[in-house]
Amino acid sequence: MSRVLLVEDDPAIRRGVEMALRHQGHEVAAAATGEEGLERLRSFQPDVVVLDLMLPGIAGLDVCRRIRERDQVPIIMVTARGDDIDVVVGLEAGADDYVVKPVQARVLDARIRAVLRRLQPAASDVARPRAESHGELTIDRAGLLVTHRGERVALAPSELRLLLTLSAAPGRVLSRQQLLEAVWEHSYHGDIRLVDACVKRLRGKLGELGGDPRYIQTVRGFGYRFHSS
Repeated sequence: MSRVLLVEDDPAIRRGVEMALRHQGHEVAAAATGEEGLERLRSFQPDVVVLDLMLPGIAGLDVCRRIRERDQVPIIMVTARGDDIDVVVGLEAGADDYVVKPVQARVLDARIRAVLRRLQPAASDVARPRAESHGELTIDRAGLLVTHRGERVALAPSELRLLLTLSAAPGRVLSRQQLLEAVWEHSYHGDIRLVDACVKRLRGKLGELGGDPRYIQTVRGFGYRFHSS
């Protein structure tokens, strides 16, 4: 059973999603505002946060950013439109995934379970050497730990799984679609923006937002590859 914090201001949507998640076997705590959601985050200590972007008081994007300042708990944001610029902004603010209103319980449940699987080492990762070094970057696959220049790098689940996937085969080019399916378990081509936003966040945490990334390299027209230096 996973612990889900639902932050949604619409009472009808909140009740419906809460009931659906409970029916799927999740333990749920609900909050109607961003302020209440941040308070419940500390007291409830959820495994995943389902966060509506349209909130009274503290906006959903600001709630997402505040959570990411101190916590790497998975965040699934809820948006009104799938093609809205808010999706990209929300992903760049630190969300791991998103669902579009009206929220379908089975889709949300699948996204929750998928994002939580990213917190578990894959069998292939456990079988590899415990730690591998790539220049100043060290990746402990079994322990799901990443350090850069000796300092631990706090990565959200999607960022961690993306790095593990790319670094498993240095030099190999993986398309956005391949990464989408491997990391997010999605197959819809339109969701490749999940990949680009996550790459941007990951590069930022590895200190390579300049024009010549050292580790996560773009292969124009194809996708991304990991460069082991």
